[in-house]
Amino acid sequence: MAKPQKRYVCQSCGSVAHRWAGQCSDCSEWNTLVEDAGGVVTPFAAKHNLQAGGRAILMSSLDTDIALPDRMATGIAELDRALGGGFVEGSAILIGGDPGIGKSTLLLQAAAKLALAGKSVAYVSGEEAADQVRLRARRLGLGNAPVQLAAATSVRDILTTVGQGTPPDLLIIDSIQTMHSDLIEGAPGTVSQVRASSGELIRFAKERGTAVVLVGHVTKDGAIAGPRVLEHMVDTVLAFEGERSHLYRILRATKNRFGGTDEIGVFAMETGGLSEVSNPSSLFLTSRDENVTGTVVFPALEGTRPVLVEVQALTVRLASGATPRRAVVGWDSGRLAMILAVLEARCGLSFSACEVYLNIAGGYRVQDPAADLAVAAALVSALSERPVPADAVAFGELALSGEVRPVAHGALRLKEAAKLGFGRAMVPAKQGHEGAAMEMASFASLGRFVDHMLGRG
Repeated sequence: MAKPQKRYVCQSCGSVAHRWAGQCSDCSEWNTLVEDAGGVVTPFAAKHNLQAGGRAILMSSLDTDIALPDRMATGIAELDRALGGGFVEGSAILIGGDPGIGKSTLLLQAAAKLALAGKSVAYVSGEEAADQVRLRARRLGLGNAPVQLAAATSVRDILTTVGQGTPPDLLIIDSIQTMHSDLIEGAPGTVSQVRASSGELIRFAKERGTAVVLVGHVTKDGAIAGPRVLEHMVDTVLAFEGERSHLYRILRATKNRFGGTDEIGVFAMETGGLSEVSNPSSLFLTSRDENVTGTVVFPALEGTRPVLVEVQALTVRLASGATPRRAVVGWDSGRLAMILAVLEARCGLSFSACEVYLNIAGGYRVQDPAADLAVAAALVSALSERPVPADAVAFGELALSGEVRPVAHGALRLKEAAKLGFGRAMVPAKQGHEGAAMEMASFASLGRFVDHMLGRG
């Protein structure tokens, strides 16, 4: 066993000596050297000391001029919007979504458009045979696209093939859970295999300048299956959302090192594949010939894109003693409970004897806090059976004190609402709306808003 190395530390100046002396040689103080037990030095520790023996790395200044990365525009405007302008050379993109949502269809359409534009594209399927992919391409009208196609699951075979000669501009792996690396033991889809396979593919992307797209399975909770570190390894994470019973699909960027994470792409699933939706508001607004109680239009904001959605509320009075139910579709149930509490505490409205149902039309999910005022308007309209004008929109954030707070990008929301034919807006009092071609009604508190809704002065 290695012996501990003794040392003596001066309590006055802190100098270290390897043997005891009555006087410190540095500060000349007497009787200040005290034995201090140093660390145990072993041959293993001496050999594996990471503070020496390495290769000096090159450090550069933060303000060094660099060129912006080149992007490959796919020709699908909604996909390019979510990516921040297109695929970046040498980047790794992870796209996840429920089974049958359209991940493979979207990537096959993007691959075909890039190949027809002169880019070198390789599509490797680990779940389908090559003939199955060809049949889907013909069904989508893309059978003549010069996409290099293969069905394989070995990462070594894939990288050996695409590494010969000039690497492709885009490599699509469908899916990463089917890939297998022979460097480690384990079946495809396990945590170790997904991490090792992804690491090799990402390393290839960085070294050869190929944009690599990995398709990921999701769990029943909607999270991408496999290790969480997979989302940290890639440059961009895209989530393909939507219900198969609804027409639309939303492509949302949850991580993007080369762009923003607040943009979305909206698609519609049709017989000929996924088509772009340039005006998403048309999907989420229902046509009404007459005013209906409990419905309010809310101008939501996804990145720089305003999307008008319809908030629907229904209240049903119960007999005394029954427990009322609260059901929410497309919004946060905790947020609904807070709005109901503020309406009862600050405005004197009673929902305790009513069942409350709240729905965002079209299957859209709202995460914008500016929807508070629109939800409150729908609830008050449903409770009082007073309809909100069909040409009115509402937005604003509510505080627990009942204050109606301004929200971001109010002018952009109003501009989109006016473009779609809405003529009135209910907004916070401090919300800037100069130049808006609409009839404005501003409210500083929820109490005044409720009085306006109920016609009380």
